[in-house]
Amino acid sequence: MGSILFGLLSALSWGAGDFTGGLAARKVGAYRSVFYAEVVGILFLFTVLIFVSEPLPDARARIFAIAAGMLGTVGLMLLYHSMTLGLMSIAAPVSALLAAVMPVVIGMFTEGFPGFITFLGFGFALLAVWLVSQSEGGVKDILSHLSDLKLPLLAGIGFGFYFVLMHEATRDGGSVWHMVFSRLGGMALITTYLLATRSSWKIDLSAMPIISVNGILDIGGNFFFILAGQAGRLDVASVLSSLFPGATVILAWIFLKERLNRNQWIGVACALIAILLITI
Repeated sequence: MGSILFGLLSALSWGAGDFTGGLAARKVGAYRSVFYAEVVGILFLFTVLIFVSEPLPDARARIFAIAAGMLGTVGLMLLYHSMTLGLMSIAAPVSALLAAVMPVVIGMFTEGFPGFITFLGFGFALLAVWLVSQSEGGVKDILSHLSDLKLPLLAGIGFGFYFVLMHEATRDGGSVWHMVFSRLGGMALITTYLLATRSSWKIDLSAMPIISVNGILDIGGNFFFILAGQAGRLDVASVLSSLFPGATVILAWIFLKERLNRNQWIGVACALIAILLITI
């Protein structure tokens, strides 16, 4: 039960993070918003370490965490970049679906078949992600942009590897130091990119509040995903955490009064059915 609760909290936190991250990317650009959100996140984590006593993870766990951070950051950069190209209705469901499917397949080999009811719940969860991310012309938009799927697919692969590697890194316990090393890996990659492309580092300081919120929410999503993986199976934690597009849509409905179309409401219903089946 703990894995389910933490997985849902992860989805909510990551969904809110994508909501604020999208706003930040519009202000300062996708890559700079990710970089400064990483900076805020790692400063927050070092502050937490002042009050929380946690042993330094071993070399193997550090390597897995750094690799997870780098691949997850690649996924985030590609996702935000595809969104700036006007592919939001495609990028969100495709990347989230692939991110969820990879750990399910790997989990079947490493942890065994989860059981028919749980597996059925996975199916409803994946359907929920697809439906709740759709605009009015959802499927038509997808079919008319098949050639543009490469960035969302690569983003999903990055997220999927993040799930798998971070779960492996935190298998023996701990979370804060693992997230620090994950952030270091991500920051190293973005810094290399910005230096190689000679991109400007300057941003409008008025964007820092929304970037800061985005950075802390992303930390929250990572933290709850780690707890979900430690409390249960990798596939359950990953599938429930991948419901983050649904969380983004629901938050937009609540706070921005955006209307949900029929497909999105069906997706919300599928998500509730998935949670029920996975809980059984």
